[in-house]
Amino acid sequence: MSGPGAGVRPDARRHFLRAAVATLLALIMFSAAGCVVNNEGLVPVVVGVDVHRVDSIADQLPPQIAASGRLLVGTNPPYAPNEFKDEDGTIVGFDVDLMNAVGQVLGLTIELREADFDKIIPAVQAGTFNVGASSFTDTLEREESVDFVTYYSAGVLWAQRPDDDIDPSNACGLRVGVQTTTIEDIEEVPAKSAACVAAGKPPIEKIKYDSQDEVANALILGRIDALSADSPVTAYAISRSDGRIVPAGEVFDSAPYGWVVAKGSPLAPVLQQAMQFLIDGGQYQAIAEAWGVEAGVIETSVINGATS
Repeated sequence: MSGPGAGVRPDARRHFLRAAVATLLALIMFSAAGCVVNNEGLVPVVVGVDVHRVDSIADQLPPQIAASGRLLVGTNPPYAPNEFKDEDGTIVGFDVDLMNAVGQVLGLTIELREADFDKIIPAVQAGTFNVGASSFTDTLEREESVDFVTYYSAGVLWAQRPDDDIDPSNACGLRVGVQTTTIEDIEEVPAKSAACVAAGKPPIEKIKYDSQDEVANALILGRIDALSADSPVTAYAISRSDGRIVPAGEVFDSAPYGWVVAKGSPLAPVLQQAMQFLIDGGQYQAIAEAWGVEAGVIETSVINGATS
């Protein structure tokens, strides 16, 4: 997340994550009143993904999980295109399709459990969930309490209205929308604002919203000047906005997304092997391309990528 202040490590800046603003997105539409409404019915059909149980990997599962035949996964929609609900209320998305493919490799049924974002890691630690899969950034801080299995590389991307000229590295005095408790809310935008003040310029007016849709609506309706979110989220918003949202600058501060597991859990190496199997077999690429997020695909999955 581009330059939130000198001396601040990029991985530290993604401390709470969930980079923000899953901007309305799954198909932005305007009502007569000018509001934005999610129409999340257009879920891509993923082709080229034929996955079956791989005994050499599945046989390494922790006995309790193997016996249950299921993997309990905590997630927090809406965060399109990674995790959001379709018209029937089913949780779908890039993360969901990828996790389902992992489940096939392991011979497990994936059971998604919706939860508040900030409660997912504690639930994994407590054993309520086996895995947290909700666009978590793998950071050194988080690795102190949980382990991560990496599956994607995301940065930060700002968005603006088409006729504006926003520079994320020089946004002093502007109104910038963020989703509350995201890395943009906690660290990125505040650090940029502090740098403005230190340079004798007006601070950034950070405006927080409870949902990603609200942030995107605010930008489109002119209530804020720009928004800041994870690169796949912003890119998806742009692609679905019918030209009402465009990029502001380039992607910056890339860092790995990871699935969260309990610290020291024997599940981590099993998930890592399953993920690598999908990478090597091309199924991962096919899923990423179907959702339009192939820009952040990785070649190697690792445990605790922030440390690596």
